[in-house]
Amino acid sequence: MFATLSDRLTATFRTLRGKGRLSEADIDATVAQIRRALLDADVAVPVVREFTAKVRERALSAEVSGALNPGQQVVKIVNEELIEILGGSARPLRLAKTPPTVIMLAGLQGSGKTTLAGKLGRWLKEQGHTPLLVAADLQRPNAVTQLQIVGDRAGVPVWAPEPGNGVGNPVLVASAAVRYARAKQYDVVVIDTAGRLGLDAELMKQAADIRDVTNPHETLFVLDAMIGQDAVTTAQAFADGVGFTGVVLTKLDGDARGGAALSVAKVTGVPVMFASTGEQLTDFERFHPDRMASRILDMGDILTLIEQAEKTFDAAQAEEMANKIAGDGDFTLQDFLTQMQSLKQMGSMKKLLGMLPGMGQMREQLENFDEREIDRIEAIIRSMTPGERANPRILNGSRKSRIAKGSGTTSTDVNQLLERFEQAKTMMKSMARGGMGSGPGGMGALPGSGKKARGRTAPPPQVRKSKSGNPAKRASEEAAARQRATEAAKASAGAAFGLGRGDAPVSPEDLNLPGGLEKYFGR
Repeated sequence: MFATLSDRLTATFRTLRGKGRLSEADIDATVAQIRRALLDADVAVPVVREFTAKVRERALSAEVSGALNPGQQVVKIVNEELIEILGGSARPLRLAKTPPTVIMLAGLQGSGKTTLAGKLGRWLKEQGHTPLLVAADLQRPNAVTQLQIVGDRAGVPVWAPEPGNGVGNPVLVASAAVRYARAKQYDVVVIDTAGRLGLDAELMKQAADIRDVTNPHETLFVLDAMIGQDAVTTAQAFADGVGFTGVVLTKLDGDARGGAALSVAKVTGVPVMFASTGEQLTDFERFHPDRMASRILDMGDILTLIEQAEKTFDAAQAEEMANKIAGDGDFTLQDFLTQMQSLKQMGSMKKLLGMLPGMGQMREQLENFDEREIDRIEAIIRSMTPGERANPRILNGSRKSRIAKGSGTTSTDVNQLLERFEQAKTMMKSMARGGMGSGPGGMGALPGSGKKARGRTAPPPQVRKSKSGNPAKRASEEAAARQRATEAAKASAGAAFGLGRGDAPVSPEDLNLPGGLEKYFGR
């Protein structure tokens, strides 16, 4: 949603890089570009004026003029002011001292209240609560049925004594639900109320009546983040007619400009508490102003990424995988498949990659990323036998052809997967061991470098394993390779770079090099 705004702000800050001092003209030009970017993003005009005035005032102060890197200091100021207009800090739900806690949802029709009720119920269940969803939207056709389906998918019970479709009294349903929850010991009640087509006075009164009989501890205004400038007007009308204690932004995965998110908290003085970021029940999270500001400025959201990973990955399993990657075991295709399945449980790969810093510069590649590629990789690995997953080196042409047919792919796809797997395994091992080394410039792992390199015993030569599908031929080739490695080790004794001192000629075969390199040795 914030892609355009993020790109424009990033481009603006790029012009400040490398400047040792910022003049007043530089700051005025930067503030003007920020103002245009915010207005184009449908941020409310009063919010834009206040925001840019504060940024300009701070940018002209001593905190920028005395900074070693004025450009980065301006980015820091914009980040802090963005956090401020987004609400400052995250606020948790207010829970009742004596259960049940009553949460009432209100908003315009089509803002996604019913689906959000299921998402909130599922989130509360994960937090250790026992929620109850209440079908108090008796106006919209099939709203009660929809909530029952959503509640079933979320694993949360639904109180729906009336069929809806214009039948029943929502005020009586809501009050009866609170009594039922208290009797059955549900500790949270989430009331889904009827949406309004615009500012409907009758339905606004109905929401006020439900509020009066249930005395909710939280009244959440569900706001469609795609409605632009009208978000402020709608939010103010609900604040006057019903009142609310928090805002939930829906459809943050849309392609609108996102002005609602940047305006509603500042205009109403009510914090944004939750955000719905997709169609799945798992696409729901607490709203953190600092993390959202970081996403807008293309600085990533590592904390949210870590939280999602902690929910998905088992700690013991993650430690075992880390040990394998570091070299205490063999990281196999089966391990790779397990990791991919865990990543899929975390959600869309596009969203996960988008949380990394600097990914805004690769937005086009992210948009073109095909989520089905993960399914194809999974199908290829699942078409292998356990032995093939454990040792991909035994895969010959006939085995690859069988795997390709079983997975609905081609032998080329299988080969590409194996190549990428080996590259990924090498990269992960390098990262686990400190990348290219621990010294400056990452040279600590290169031969002949580092403080302890002198006099260090060289590691034993690596024997290249045969890839032949014939067991007898494979054993013969590997025996010959070991013999060549042993002879090469003897020839290298006392040499500075692994070659003889001139007392014996060395051939490319003795070096156990990959095929195709003989032409570089004058043959």
